[in-house]
Amino acid sequence: MTTRTETIRAAGGYLRSWLDAQVRHRRVPGAQVAVRHGGELVLSTAVGVADVATGAPLTPEHLFRVASHSKTFTATLVLQLVEAGRLRLDDPIGAHVPELAAAGSPVARVTVRELLGHQAGITRDGAEADFWQLEQPFPDRPQVVSAALRAGPVLRRNEHFKYSNVGYALLGLAIEAVTGTSYAAAVRTGILEPLGLTRTGADHDPARAGEHVSGHTALVLGESTRHPLGSVGTGAFAAATGFYSTAEELAVLGSAHVLGDDRLLGDDAKRLLQRLESVVTAYGTEVGRYGLGLALTTVGERHLVGHSGGWPGQITVTFVDPVDGLVVSVLTNAIDGPAEELATGLVKLVDVALQPRTGVPATPPDGPPPSSFAGRFAGLWGVVDVAELAGRLVLVRPTWPDPLPGIEELQVIDGRTLRVVAQPGFGPAGEPVPVERDAAGRVVSLRLGGVSYRALEDPDRGGSSAPDRPASSGLWDQPAPAAGTRSAAGPGSRAASEAS
Repeated sequence: MTTRTETIRAAGGYLRSWLDAQVRHRRVPGAQVAVRHGGELVLSTAVGVADVATGAPLTPEHLFRVASHSKTFTATLVLQLVEAGRLRLDDPIGAHVPELAAAGSPVARVTVRELLGHQAGITRDGAEADFWQLEQPFPDRPQVVSAALRAGPVLRRNEHFKYSNVGYALLGLAIEAVTGTSYAAAVRTGILEPLGLTRTGADHDPARAGEHVSGHTALVLGESTRHPLGSVGTGAFAAATGFYSTAEELAVLGSAHVLGDDRLLGDDAKRLLQRLESVVTAYGTEVGRYGLGLALTTVGERHLVGHSGGWPGQITVTFVDPVDGLVVSVLTNAIDGPAEELATGLVKLVDVALQPRTGVPATPPDGPPPSSFAGRFAGLWGVVDVAELAGRLVLVRPTWPDPLPGIEELQVIDGRTLRVVAQPGFGPAGEPVPVERDAAGRVVSLRLGGVSYRALEDPDRGGSSAPDRPASSGLWDQPAPAAGTRSAAGPGSRAASEAS
């Protein structure tokens, strides 16, 4: 019997193919991705370039600045100290950062727990934060303390969720006080060494500068050029935003937060980190949920924890299902990189591989294998994939930002005909999808809703052994619809009907 882990691994080729289409369509320089399940690495890949100026290919080994992922590392260290009885969540921060208490500031009375959950009400970055534009150095210890004292309480404690990098910088100082070591040393002994992480660190290491991707500016207001950005140290802000890592190693950290994994923390401590502390509602709309050092979100029926990170020119995110053990980490090297959308799409595709969206009639026992239909096809109305997932075929619109609404289950009728499984909808539900094969038996075109779509590349690309880069073709080189454009579904789609 095929396990869930084996099913996800078998879907890895198509997950990479979908990622490649997304990166190209959205004009993202590059994306690095790792997927783990059941404690195993089932996919590690990178698409695009590490630097638009040099065109160097992005690899799974390139280092990214993963910014606020740092908060999960910091929260993990704090809970390790709590488990060891060396720190209490109710400790006032002034007990560990004496400059705050000496100044008589009310900031000294906020607790470790309030800082972990962004409920302390203190300033986000301080009054002068152009270090986020790489125009000045990040704060050192005196500057962090000064920023907290100068701003004082911005909101009352536990009044609202108020995200604070200064607050996490103070937690880093508390970790140093309790351990008697530098923050980087505490990270190394508490997390990196137990997990065997060698490509992760608490702050920028100039000796490893050549291993980093370049961050890139956004494409805004019709611009077509991105500019590479450098990397700098973060000083006392390391506990909030300093870390570098890879998707593979962030996925290892994520797997250590799965229930039952005791490499870093016991389950009691993990549940405390993962428990809902704040529903973040701004102007009447829920915009997020947060625990302690972990963001909480839901994708389908999965309740996920993890964190995102925004560094100048690099946007990253990691999702963890602490019950099922699925971990997805996506790192992008542009300040408008759609890391969260890509990670969400990958989770949805994994779940489609694990569970059909509806009942599908069995493939004829004497018919061709489903993999012989797989491929990427294009017509005037966009790009469609026939993908093999878990031994069955699904139709995917790989340029849609959310793949789920466009996914159709397909039935194999015979070697030259598929059928869209009947479901209510605006597309060709229940209709046959004739395919044309060449002399070698490869599918070179198909008719979806009566409209021709022609193969862009080797049909094997939609299966489990996708090549590193797609073959070029005239159709592939045509301008793609803008991200989010639903008219790519075809002339029978709801978008097309409403437009007419």
